[in-house]
Amino acid sequence: MSAPDRVMVGIDLGGTKVRAGIAVPDAPGALAELERPTASEGGRALVTQLAELVRDLCREASVPLDHLAAIGIGGAGVPDAGQGGFDQAPNLGDVSSVSLVDELRLAVGCPVVLDNDVNVAALGELAAGIGREHDDFAFVSIGTGIGMGLVLGRELVHGAGNAAGEIGYLPFGADPLDPAAHRRGALEEVVAGDALAARYAPGATAREVFARAADGDPRAVSALDEEARWIAHAIAAVDAIVDPGRVVLGGGIGSRPELLEAILGWLDRLGRGRLPVTISALGSAAPVLGALRLASDAATDRTHEGVPA
Repeated sequence: MSAPDRVMVGIDLGGTKVRAGIAVPDAPGALAELERPTASEGGRALVTQLAELVRDLCREASVPLDHLAAIGIGGAGVPDAGQGGFDQAPNLGDVSSVSLVDELRLAVGCPVVLDNDVNVAALGELAAGIGREHDDFAFVSIGTGIGMGLVLGRELVHGAGNAAGEIGYLPFGADPLDPAAHRRGALEEVVAGDALAARYAPGATAREVFARAADGDPRAVSALDEEARWIAHAIAAVDAIVDPGRVVLGGGIGSRPELLEAILGWLDRLGRGRLPVTISALGSAAPVLGALRLASDAATDRTHEGVPA
């Protein structure tokens, strides 16, 4: 079989791992997918890693590198239109010293466009998930951190500075006046994966907390209930301000069914019990599908190359 003439790469760039897929436009699935730990050094080491990942994907799919039409990246930060990278990206290390857009484009020879990772996951939901039935929703992802992608009228909301949806900075959970909470936000200080684990025991992991809660450990159950409490507060705040109609949860923590039950209980106590809240049916595929959509849009409309305007 001959190689496709026009292919896209979608990259989900997280704080702990990178997932990527390569696909042709309008195809039902990816030709190949890869996952690797994120380069902890950031900067040029991250550019090198992403370039190698793209080349490896092309080899896996038997696609020549020069057949790439565009690359879409969803990253854990706020897209910086001037720098071509990410700002407010505490989980990505040093990404301010290089332009991911320019350097990756030079390394692989095709247009590169990027956006916030949760925004990109919301695009995946819009294309292949809840967006098939609904025009308005909020996608809330909880894992290494917390973030939101907001879709209203089938359009992704970016905000004046591309920072719409950075709900980790909502001023509750931790002390919002404490400068230590300003790096990643007061809410994120209490719902991020490391915060959930630390609430249970020093040195624990979020995965262990869920396992212990399933065994009936009261401390683990309490830690998850506290997690659900603050996630529900965030959802209630979003509902009061933008009325998204429904909320979809994703991420390694947000997609856990046992947490959903506790969140719904807290929402009921907060007077938001009628708001539909569900777990994403796409799972970890949503960010890669959204990044592929981002790449496809960039390939067909070169005015969108780089970062959102």
